[in-house]
Amino acid sequence: MCRRHPLPPGASGRSGRPGRPRSAAADTAILEATRAALVELGWSKLSMSDVATRAGVAKTTLYRRWAGKSELVVDAVAVLFDELELPDRGSLAADIEGVVHQFAALLERPEAKTALMAVVAESTRDEPLRERIRTSLVERQKRLVLEGRARAQARGELPVPADDRAGAVGAADDLIFDVIAGAVVHRALVSGRPVDGEWVQRFTALLLGGLGAAARG
Repeated sequence: MCRRHPLPPGASGRSGRPGRPRSAAADTAILEATRAALVELGWSKLSMSDVATRAGVAKTTLYRRWAGKSELVVDAVAVLFDELELPDRGSLAADIEGVVHQFAALLERPEAKTALMAVVAESTRDEPLRERIRTSLVERQKRLVLEGRARAQARGELPVPADDRAGAVGAADDLIFDVIAGAVVHRALVSGRPVDGEWVQRFTALLLGGLGAAARG
């Protein structure tokens, strides 16, 4: 079954032209064309004109939605990461293993790998692009950590904070996300090593050991 992607980050369902409805079908075609062009051409040769041609839309249609190719590529990869889900496998350890395997499988896809590496490299000299990555990719995917923590607390696997330390809990969620995302991206894309069952189990055990120590502290 084909999964229907949401509109890109910040989309309201309308274009910048008042009264003109924004086409979800056109958005999907544009984002798919962007990923295909990036895999085939690479970052340096990717152009808005080429994407428009592949998607079968006018170039002005792209510019009504995105200011340039950096924003476009971030949104093209963001919808892929929106496919990640936290499976309910009965325990926190099994849930973590499930989402790590999903994440690793996503990073094996040429369009995801190429797009992610390209925008991260470009963001080192483009602060607005870095901020868009934070809001469109990082912040949106932290939902997985929040879901996992809430589910583990409901099972009694993690304690529920006795006081209302929202700031402390939020900082912990940020750190957990950074650890998981950083480890998997480094393993898959930097080291180029397999994210196989054995590695996922060892990583999950290490992560849970840290969570247990943090809860006791």
